[in-house]
Amino acid sequence: MTAIALTIAGSDTSGGAGIQADLKTFAALEVYGASVITALTAQNTLGVEAVHMVPPDFVRAQMWAVAVDFEVGAIKTGMLGTSAVIKTVVEGLADFARVPVVLDPVMVAASGDPLLDKDAVDTLRTALIPRATLITPNLAEAAALLGEGVARNEAEMAAQARKLLMFGVKAALLKGGHAEGPEAVDIFLDGEGEMRLSTQRVMTRNTHGTGCTLSAAIAAELAKGVSLRVAVAMGKAHVTAAITAADELKIGKGRGPVHHFHALWDRKQKT
Repeated sequence: MTAIALTIAGSDTSGGAGIQADLKTFAALEVYGASVITALTAQNTLGVEAVHMVPPDFVRAQMWAVAVDFEVGAIKTGMLGTSAVIKTVVEGLADFARVPVVLDPVMVAASGDPLLDKDAVDTLRTALIPRATLITPNLAEAAALLGEGVARNEAEMAAQARKLLMFGVKAALLKGGHAEGPEAVDIFLDGEGEMRLSTQRVMTRNTHGTGCTLSAAIAAELAKGVSLRVAVAMGKAHVTAAITAADELKIGKGRGPVHHFHALWDRKQKT
């Protein structure tokens, strides 16, 4: 049977993040991608110009349309924007019983533009996080969810990951890509314990869509039936390779996207 993953997220006109990045990642990893669009954004590599939220009842209609026809193996959520949309997504997840959910708590764009209403943060904590299999916040998102300062080292990252589990999520992956130092270290924590994932930091400004790509890659591997811990490690490897190849692309005037099809395009050029 064909592996299918569903992304529930916002649209990015630049194609580097959001729904577009998720579908590219699914395709690159040989998984069929379905999508539910929660928001339309007018953005490019320089920033977000405008946001138009999709009405909650239409978000629900999209989820139902996918649920009644597709055997979805994993779900990834990204930009949800408002409390009403989050509640609608939680309601719609009832149609996807026992399907793992990777929650990327998109709160602020890399450009600094807000992508989640302030009054929606509590809804995210109390309604959606307990439904998720894995949450993948960056350092700033984890701090905002916990009402704490940004973690300054690996010990503080691990401590915040433990606190995130107290919200009811099964596992947490705290991403250290925005930290400093020669290594990009992520901390994964589940019921079995802690796992440290480290790679050499890639020096590039073209990192638009890294969070979306990582969580989508993990969801893609889960859709194939891979265990969560293995999926997380494979997702980390995939996004690292996509960042490493990012400078091969010349896209836009600002912070460009990662190279979602780095492996495929490399193979094509070598034949």
